[in-house]
Amino acid sequence: MAAGLLRFIVANAAEAQIFGVKNMSQLNKMRLQPPMKAMVSRAVLLSIVLLSVCLVGLTANAKEPVAPLPEVLSLDPAKVRLGRELFFDPRLSRDNSVSCASCHDLTAGGDDRRRYSIGIDGQVGVVNTPTVLNSGYDFRQFWDGRAASLEEQAAGPIHNPIEMDSNWSQVLAKLESDAAVVAAFKDIYPGGLTAETVADSIAEFQRSLVTPAPFDRYLRGDEVAVSSLAKRGFQLFKRYGCVSCHQGRNIGGNMYQRFGVFGDYFADRGGGSSADYGRFNVTGRESDRYVFKVPSLRNVDITSPYFHDGSVATLRRAVRVMARYQLGVEVPSADLDALVAFLQSLTGTPLGVEQ
Repeated sequence: MAAGLLRFIVANAAEAQIFGVKNMSQLNKMRLQPPMKAMVSRAVLLSIVLLSVCLVGLTANAKEPVAPLPEVLSLDPAKVRLGRELFFDPRLSRDNSVSCASCHDLTAGGDDRRRYSIGIDGQVGVVNTPTVLNSGYDFRQFWDGRAASLEEQAAGPIHNPIEMDSNWSQVLAKLESDAAVVAAFKDIYPGGLTAETVADSIAEFQRSLVTPAPFDRYLRGDEVAVSSLAKRGFQLFKRYGCVSCHQGRNIGGNMYQRFGVFGDYFADRGGGSSADYGRFNVTGRESDRYVFKVPSLRNVDITSPYFHDGSVATLRRAVRVMARYQLGVEVPSADLDALVAFLQSLTGTPLGVEQ
């Protein structure tokens, strides 16, 4: 949290100094003006990126701006087991047809590999489903960050009319008719089966879905854990400035960023809906339009299609889009090969806890 705050302060203070504004209100107004994009040189913003990354490195990790996942989890095994049962339980939906696992396939990267997920009555969602893997390390949940915790997030799909279209009264009534479920909750929670304990157990299970990867072993000193190409990719990842948004233990998931810093992604893509507005849909602030939670890059090689709109099918293409619209550069093929190799080294399998 401290590292993120430092990065925010440094980046905004530097930008304010460059453009001669005195407060964030003035800066945000300037950010909304199309001419500003032409005024900002890549060299200036890269210097901001590098300075913020240095501060993150000093506060989060003495050597690198990213950190390895833990090798051991401190979770309640009983809660994890119960949460796992509920994660796969379609009784959370109105007609008993949709479970959490319907959209978050743990054998397919923690999402469903669709552009938009299919919910109750065959209804189609409006944003690409984020992976549930390592979601316990995200500072907020959902693309627009509307949920502050995994517990709060668990309630979202249950009440969403195009996902599960249910409510706590219906869910609890179904679960209360199952003697084994009621007994399990009584054994674990003093208060027994409630909306809060259902959400708590699901969240505890989600926190168990941690996926240590070869790159984590490399960060701990195992030089042969990843290829030389992946190592070069990591150096390029830092040199290009990708770590200004993708850093920390989850290599993302700990800040918000505008989609389209060096170009109008949405105009170039065409079409669109209110789902493209991101944080604006939560806060109503114009400065939050097109701003999204930065996703984790862990397991990114197996979680296509990419971005909130699921518009990009391949990882190579996604890297090119990010470089163009977030960094203002075109990546040579050789560098692209290395960057993709690094990203592939972030693929892991759930560590879990004793079942």
